Amino acid sequence: MKAYLDQVKPKPPGLIERIVSLSSINGQELVLDFFAGSGTTGHAVINLNREDGGRRRFILVEMGEYFDTVLLPRIKKVTFTPEWKDGKPKRLATPEEAERSPRIVKVMRLESYEDTLNNITFDEESGQKALELFGDEYLLRYMLHWETKKSEPLLDVEKLQSPFAYKLRIYRDGEVREQPVDLPETFNYLIGLDVETRRVDYDENRRYLTYRGTTRNGRKVAVIWRETAGWTQEDYERDARFVDERGLAKGADEVYVNGDSFIPGAQSLDGVFKTRMFAGGEV
Repeated sequence: MKAYLDQVKPKPPGLIERIVSLSSINGQELVLDFFAGSGTTGHAVINLNREDGGRRRFILVEMGEYFDTVLLPRIKKVTFTPEWKDGKPKRLATPEEAERSPRIVKVMRLESYEDTLNNITFDEESGQKALELFGDEYLLRYMLHWETKKSEPLLDVEKLQSPFAYKLRIYRDGEVREQPVDLPETFNYLIGLDVETRRVDYDENRRYLTYRGTTRNGRKVAVIWRETAGWTQEDYERDARFVDERGLAKGADEVYVNGDSFIPGAQSLDGVFKTRMFAGGEV
């Protein structure tokens, strides 16, 4: 128990602030910590930006179970205000500190091998029988390519019609639970999109989520997400009019949408999503 506590014991951020400051050139650096522990590096970067007005960003990597109980709560608290005591804000951030604080902290979780197995479903009864007969060797060599092509971990393209409701079964805290998956953010990552704007529009009860940004090859891209399950031709025509009226695709070199569409120049992201997910392997 002592070793565990020593491992996650928060360290004073002053030393890390000094190291980052000495290696900083213009205050725009990206600071990486592949063994984040209790989150001291992120804490230090936030403090340093508040002190000198820098725009440094940080990436913290941690696989320990204490990520949710120690690291993430610490970063959330420091983002809200600089000083805390006994779990409560000691003072609120000044307007200048608030202006120099992070605007968003993004948490990304990698799907584990166990999570993938938890989400496998079989298209044919024969697949289950083969698994019982031949065991894991068959699973790894054949079943993941054939009997499970429509399983959620391999991306069920049909479910992209309802992108905001996509879920996976994830193992957490000793149990398997369903958890929403952020497909839009995942797609942005897969195509290398440097996001400049994130916009939400409503056509009555229809929600539109649009990302605008630039890819690594300099192309201006718009990615438009909406719920299309059960749509008719009339719905797609209404969809195209709404996108045009709101200018959601205006000025973009490439326009991606989930599912089908009548939007001029738009291409379905479904195939691109699956191809990029499994680049280098079977798709």
